[in-house]
Amino acid sequence: MEIGLRETIGLVRAGGRETIGGSEAGAHREYVSAVLPPGNEDLKGHEADAIIKFKSALGLDDPDAAAMHMEIGRRIFRQRLETGDRDDDMEQRRAFQKLIYVSNIVFGEASAFLLPWKRVFKVTDSQVEVAVRDNAQRLYASKLKSVGRDVDAQQLVSLRNAQLLYRLYDKLAEDTFREHTRKLVEENISAALGRLKSQTRIAKAGNVIEELDKVVAFNNLLISLKNHPDASRFARGLGPISLFGGEYDADRKMDDLKLLYRAYVTDSLSTGRMEENKLAALNQLRNIFGLGRREAENITLDVTVKVYRKRLSQSVSGGHLEAADSKAAFLQNLCEELHLDPLKATEIHEEIYRQKLQQAASDGELSEKDVKSLERLQVVREAVGAGVDGYDYVIKQSVKKAAYGLRLSREVAMSIAGKAVRKIFITYIKRSRAVQNRTEGARELKKMVAFNNSVVTELVADIKGEESSTTRTTASKEEVDEESIKELEEAEDWDALLSLAKARSSEANTGNTGKMGQTEINLKDDLPERDRIDIYKTYLLFCLTGEVKTLAFGMEITTKNDDSEYVVLNQLGQILGLTNKEIVGVHTSLAEQAFRQQAEVMLADGQLTKARIEQLNELQKEVGLPPQIGQKIIKSITSTKLAAALETAIGQGRLSIKEIRELKEGGIDLDVMISERLRENLFKKTVDGIFSLGTGEFDEEEVYEKIPKDLIINAEKARGVVRELARTRLSNSLIQAVSLLRQRNHPGVVSSLNDLIACDKAVPSTPLSWEVQEELADLFLVYLKNEPAPEKLSRLQYLLSIDDSTAKALQEMRDRGIMPNEVEEEGFEF
Repeated sequence: MEIGLRETIGLVRAGGRETIGGSEAGAHREYVSAVLPPGNEDLKGHEADAIIKFKSALGLDDPDAAAMHMEIGRRIFRQRLETGDRDDDMEQRRAFQKLIYVSNIVFGEASAFLLPWKRVFKVTDSQVEVAVRDNAQRLYASKLKSVGRDVDAQQLVSLRNAQLLYRLYDKLAEDTFREHTRKLVEENISAALGRLKSQTRIAKAGNVIEELDKVVAFNNLLISLKNHPDASRFARGLGPISLFGGEYDADRKMDDLKLLYRAYVTDSLSTGRMEENKLAALNQLRNIFGLGRREAENITLDVTVKVYRKRLSQSVSGGHLEAADSKAAFLQNLCEELHLDPLKATEIHEEIYRQKLQQAASDGELSEKDVKSLERLQVVREAVGAGVDGYDYVIKQSVKKAAYGLRLSREVAMSIAGKAVRKIFITYIKRSRAVQNRTEGARELKKMVAFNNSVVTELVADIKGEESSTTRTTASKEEVDEESIKELEEAEDWDALLSLAKARSSEANTGNTGKMGQTEINLKDDLPERDRIDIYKTYLLFCLTGEVKTLAFGMEITTKNDDSEYVVLNQLGQILGLTNKEIVGVHTSLAEQAFRQQAEVMLADGQLTKARIEQLNELQKEVGLPPQIGQKIIKSITSTKLAAALETAIGQGRLSIKEIRELKEGGIDLDVMISERLRENLFKKTVDGIFSLGTGEFDEEEVYEKIPKDLIINAEKARGVVRELARTRLSNSLIQAVSLLRQRNHPGVVSSLNDLIACDKAVPSTPLSWEVQEELADLFLVYLKNEPAPEKLSRLQYLLSIDDSTAKALQEMRDRGIMPNEVEEEGFEF
């Protein structure tokens, strides 16, 4: 068949030697032009394979075939220049990109020097890269069209093989696959939304849930396939679905997704209980939709509360709750079925009973009938709203009447009073934050402390039926002090901090005078820890810096505060619900901040001298910072500056493995100072340098054991890097050696061949192939002249596929002083 094809295209024989005529090259050119789809049509995927088979049938050498590909490129390039229409220009651009992509696949690695796109057509590396990337991605996307929601392992293996055939990068293949799965899910979501918003309400909920169940099932399938034992052979991009980057990745679409999520929650609770499989499905939908945890919890809680109220009402009206042996167990079981937090259920009960109580206790007292039907009450809040000066004898009596006349338990009365008090505390804090200068903010906080001492402390005492907390016994105070001291002993060197010592001293003085505010009602659960610490820090700075006063003509002076302000600071910490450990942390952080700021100025160049150490020790004593914390800060500053210098040196290639070893001997922690990524890059550069030395040597112990150990990287991962580099450098070294041979650069040829031998030592190779066997012989002859070691010469003979007789003849030529023939430079027509 091959002979018949040759005869038809004009193969001639002369002197027993086959000569490729122009008809063969022309046939190849026309065939390539016919196989490549015209204009804006996409490739089908079979083009490269068809061209390779046709070229093989013709017996056409790669250089001759490549010249025809370049000729087609010139024709397309001329058409682009001749056309004046924008659409035609884009069409020719697409055609040129398809030619580049298919040609690169046809000629493989040899396309780098057989197809000089950049030199002939003045295109950049990035433009060639774009041509290859876009066409490969289109082919892969076309292949993905056959993948549906029932994708199986066989399809995924086929996709992986197609990706490798198309030469598509894993990252792009992963993005393309995820985009495809996202679009499939978006179809289900759009269908569910359409049915949810439609006017026909009959049976629409079932259709909506059916679409969402498909989404969850598809997501489960992709997750299971990702964890498949053969997942390494599957298409890249398997895993949980995300709507990021798609149609529903927009704020205006988030409301629609919340509607779907609410619909699924409602359906999951339609039976009056939340099943485990539905709970798992809701968690998956939350992740797929990109809902925040709090957003999803609020939606779920809103629906669950409604269902809980309904079931509670049915239990009460039906007598099931009354007949239960244990009402607490009955309600606990109800919460478990709905996956409702019992604390939230308690809040629901309080709200229900509070509403009923407001209706029943309009005269300020409850009858026996009301007491039997209600378990929760509302406390009178007039005392709290009266302010610092309004808590007089009349209001005290009204509070007592409310607490005892309404038959409130102490816990319930304190709970309701606490809510009212905390709201006023929050109001003071908002005012403090609203003002612009620190002094005014501190005054608002002082008012809050005064309100706590004058009103809230008396209120708590009246509710409990005790004497005012200002006359607490010394014994109770001593118990508090013992607990505080025990906590403080756990804190590290707190007594070294002057500000904290003053605060604790003021606390002791307050205890001696008997004037102590209540601590049961605080803001521990109302404000985040960070906010409470910031408020405390604001007042602490006021205590440290003093009060700023404005005089005539706009002059400002700062007056130093006395130690009485630390009394307020101590009580403020109690109102904020801060623990002793948190308070110590605030004082320590301010001292650390002051020390760090001045230490960074002293250590700007990263050098730690004896004189600077003495200065830093004095500074540490001035701010009252514990010595060990001061040393930690100094080490952090010097380490940060050294780490930055090391990373810069690695990035610029100024740091070698020898210098790394010197650093380790000097006590530098490389895994702390240099990131793992940079250490891996340094290893790669070091190995690449070994393969470029031109010596032909490769020390396995040095490369596989010592260097990874010095750089603290995974040895197996390092071996993989070496193998990958060796394979790449092996073929490149041969190409470079041939190129230098053509340039008659014999020392460079020897160096490149030594690099080839070094790569072969790392990863033993099979004999290398080259189209022009005479050039391989010339390489061997040049290497012979360098008088290499016998083992290197023998290995090179094997790699270049040179038999013994040829090697002997080349040695005789070397002995006679005969060198390779000069290679004529190739010319190109443009």
